[in-house]
Amino acid sequence: MMDVDARKLRILQAIIEDYILSNTPVGSRTLSKTSGLGVSSATIRNEMADLTEMGYLMQPHVSAGRVPSEKAYRLYVTRLMPEGLTDAERERARTFFTSRIHDMEDLLAQGAEVISELTHYTALVLTPRQSDLKVSRVQLVPVGEGRALLVIVTDSGIIRDTVLRVSGRLDDTSLYTIGRMLSERLQGLTLRQVRELLYGYAAHSDADARVLSGIADLAGQMEKQTESDRVTVGGAHCILYYPEYAEVSRARAFMAELEDRDCLISLMRQCEGQPSVLIGAETGIPAFSDCSVITAPYRVGHGHTGAIGIIGPTRMPYAHMTELMTLLGEALSEMLS
Repeated sequence: MMDVDARKLRILQAIIEDYILSNTPVGSRTLSKTSGLGVSSATIRNEMADLTEMGYLMQPHVSAGRVPSEKAYRLYVTRLMPEGLTDAERERARTFFTSRIHDMEDLLAQGAEVISELTHYTALVLTPRQSDLKVSRVQLVPVGEGRALLVIVTDSGIIRDTVLRVSGRLDDTSLYTIGRMLSERLQGLTLRQVRELLYGYAAHSDADARVLSGIADLAGQMEKQTESDRVTVGGAHCILYYPEYAEVSRARAFMAELEDRDCLISLMRQCEGQPSVLIGAETGIPAFSDCSVITAPYRVGHGHTGAIGIIGPTRMPYAHMTELMTLLGEALSEMLS
């Protein structure tokens, strides 16, 4: 078996980077003129023949140049990727992202669309596993006679509110005191524990049962909303920008797969915990067999972990996008923790 020596690696890197930009099979003559490799067209042609035999290059037609295989992209990502972003690009990306996303609610509502807008790829946002979501604080804000706004904030930054009917005897100071007392007692408890505890209080306490039951009801609603994993998709149409998906049946299969949220969650969970690149068949999804998925983790609150990702053709600028996704994950972690 032939070794991939230093010259073959340089030629393979040049072919991959040319093809990523052009989406056109790369020939030896073109490469000798544009790559700056310092070797003849004949030498490049011989090395390309070896790389084809080794499974790193493919030849779509007899008279055509070569295109990288999944095996080539994997080698590129593992061993050959250059630096992806300049300092100025990093700063621009961070500024753009953090000017649009400020908290967990923003991330849930528009995070995938913002990432897609920044990268021009279809984007995914996976929320942290929330079966152990804990209460951070409870607030009661008077909004009128006999009515108060109840706000529950979790340690992952998810916020929910509802308006309660309360006793007319509870003035602003009383509501503030009750909210502070409940925050102290409920902080650190899971939503399920809060719900069970407050229903018990409401049945046997002299306190305003409507306040306690209202908090328990809202905690129950939040628990139900967050008991399953959630993934949001942004920029599904972006795949249509790429000539690889000009064929209607191919684009339709891609779009249909984006509707299978369980499949997307499983895909993102594969990559949870560290930056990851899945190429082609590595995704395990037939409709994504000509795609790559780049993901990065983000951390929220006390130990909750989610992930962000992009999906695009395997002809993807890996260095740029891998570094960009890692940067956005780190920015999210700083913001949400």
